[in-house]
Amino acid sequence: MDPLKYSDGLWRIGLILVSATAVYYLLSRGLGKSLLAQVTLNRRDRTSRIPPRSFSPEQKSAGDSASSSSYSHTLPPQCRQVLTENNSNAAPPRDAREKEVRRNILPMTADYQTSPGSKYTPTGFSVQEVKVLGDFPDYATLSGVPLPSPYHDFDIDKALPRPYRPFRWAYHQTMSLTKLETDWWIELENTYKSRIAQRKDLFATNGKAVLDALPGSELACKEMMEMALQFICARYPQYFTLEDNRMLHNRILGTEQDIRAKHPLGVLLDNVPEDFAVMMRDDVTGSYFLRAAVICSAMGWNVATKIGRPLHEIHAPIPDYKEKMQFSMERFFTKMPTEKPIQRASWGLEMGEPLYMAPGDPQEQHRLSQDPDLSIKDCSLRVDWQTLRRLPLSGAMVFNFKALFTPITEFQDEPAVPALVAKILKEAKHSFMVYKGVWHVQHVVLPKLEEWAKEQEENGVVAKDWQVATLSESPWFRDWEVKWHRQQGF
Repeated sequence: MDPLKYSDGLWRIGLILVSATAVYYLLSRGLGKSLLAQVTLNRRDRTSRIPPRSFSPEQKSAGDSASSSSYSHTLPPQCRQVLTENNSNAAPPRDAREKEVRRNILPMTADYQTSPGSKYTPTGFSVQEVKVLGDFPDYATLSGVPLPSPYHDFDIDKALPRPYRPFRWAYHQTMSLTKLETDWWIELENTYKSRIAQRKDLFATNGKAVLDALPGSELACKEMMEMALQFICARYPQYFTLEDNRMLHNRILGTEQDIRAKHPLGVLLDNVPEDFAVMMRDDVTGSYFLRAAVICSAMGWNVATKIGRPLHEIHAPIPDYKEKMQFSMERFFTKMPTEKPIQRASWGLEMGEPLYMAPGDPQEQHRLSQDPDLSIKDCSLRVDWQTLRRLPLSGAMVFNFKALFTPITEFQDEPAVPALVAKILKEAKHSFMVYKGVWHVQHVVLPKLEEWAKEQEENGVVAKDWQVATLSESPWFRDWEVKWHRQQGF
C-alpha cells in the first residue's frame, strides 16, 4: 500500500485531425476553413516553450505555503501552443490568453459535449477546438510524449513483467518518482487473459465500487481511453489494431469491439488489465478531485470510498502525508506539464495473490494473525507499478497502475535483495510497517530472507562487509535482465 495507490501512446495513429464526416459536419455549421487552420497541429518541440520543471514533488522552495486556495488562479502549463495560430500576429500574449482561459474555464462538473464552444479546458483548449480535433487526434504531438517502439518479439504467452524490486533503505517517506520509460507505459504479460476475466467479474459483482465516472469527466475518460488504445496498437501491433477509429481488434482475446458503443472506462476494462484514476482540477479552488476511475486492484478501499474526494483526503491514511507531502503533492499536480510523465512503484508482502479486497472484507481478519502452517511457497511480493501523467486536452491528471505478483522464493538468487528486504522488515519505522501490513507473513518470510542473505555472502554473491542500502539498479537488481530473459526463453 502506498501514497499513489490511494490516489488512487503510445499511440499508433499519425496526424488525424478529423474524419471526413466530422469535417463535413463542422463545415456545414459554418466553422469554415479558419477554425480548421487554427487546429492544425504544430510538430515543433513543445519542451522548448515551457521552462524546465522538476518532476519530483519533494522539491519545495523556501517561502512556499501549503494552501490549496493559492492555486485557484493557477493553471497547469498550457498546451494550446501546439496548435498553429491562423494569424500569429493577432494571437494574444500568454498572460492575456491565460486570463481568458480562467475567465471562461469549463466547470469541472460540465460535460464538454453540451458546453459552449467558447469555454476552455485548464490546458487552454476551447471546447470548439476539442470538437474539431475529433476522435483519436495525434496525442503524441499534443502531449509531447513520443510513440512507443513496436515490440515485435513480444509473445503474450511467455511474457513476464519486468522484475520490479522497489525496496529502499534508509527509508524516508517520499514519492520516489522517476521519469516514465514511455515504451513501458502499459506493460502486458502472460496473465493477460485471466486478469481481464477476473477484472470483468469484479465489475459484474461490485459495480460502481470498482468503476464509476462523475459528470464532467466525459472528455478526460474519452481522451484517456484513446491514448491507451493508441499505445497498445503501436506497442503490440501483432495483437491490437484499430479500424476506422471505431472497431478494436483484440487478437489475444479474439474479440472485435465497437468502442463507441460502450463507456470509455468499460472499453479499458475489457482490453487493458490496468487500473486508471482520473483526477480533475476544480475550477473554483484549483484543487484536484477524483472524478472517474476503474480500479480492480485495491486492498482495503475501492472507488466508492474515494470518488469525488480531493487529493489530500484520498491520501489521509498515509503516515506523515499531511506533514511531509501534502503541500508538495498539491503543488506538483498544479504544475506538472504533459510532456513529463513519471513512474514509481510500491510493494507489499502477501499470502497468495489477492487482487481486490473491499473495505470490511472478512479476509482482512487473516492479516491480523500469523498462521503457523504458512509456507514460504504461499508468500508473494506484490508490486503496484504506477505512472502519472497529464492529459493534454482535458488537463486531467491520470494515475494508471497494476498489481504484479512474484513468489518470495524468487529472491533467493537475486543479488542483495534478501538482505535489503530483511533490513527493512527489522528496522523500518513502526508506523510504516503497520501501514504496509506485512506482519501476517513476516514470521515466515524474515527467517528465509536472513537465510538467503547469509548464503549469498558465503557464496560471494555479495561482499560480506557490504552496507545494506538501496540498490544502484533500483527498482531492479544486478543482472536482472539476464534472469528475466532466461525465464522467458530468450
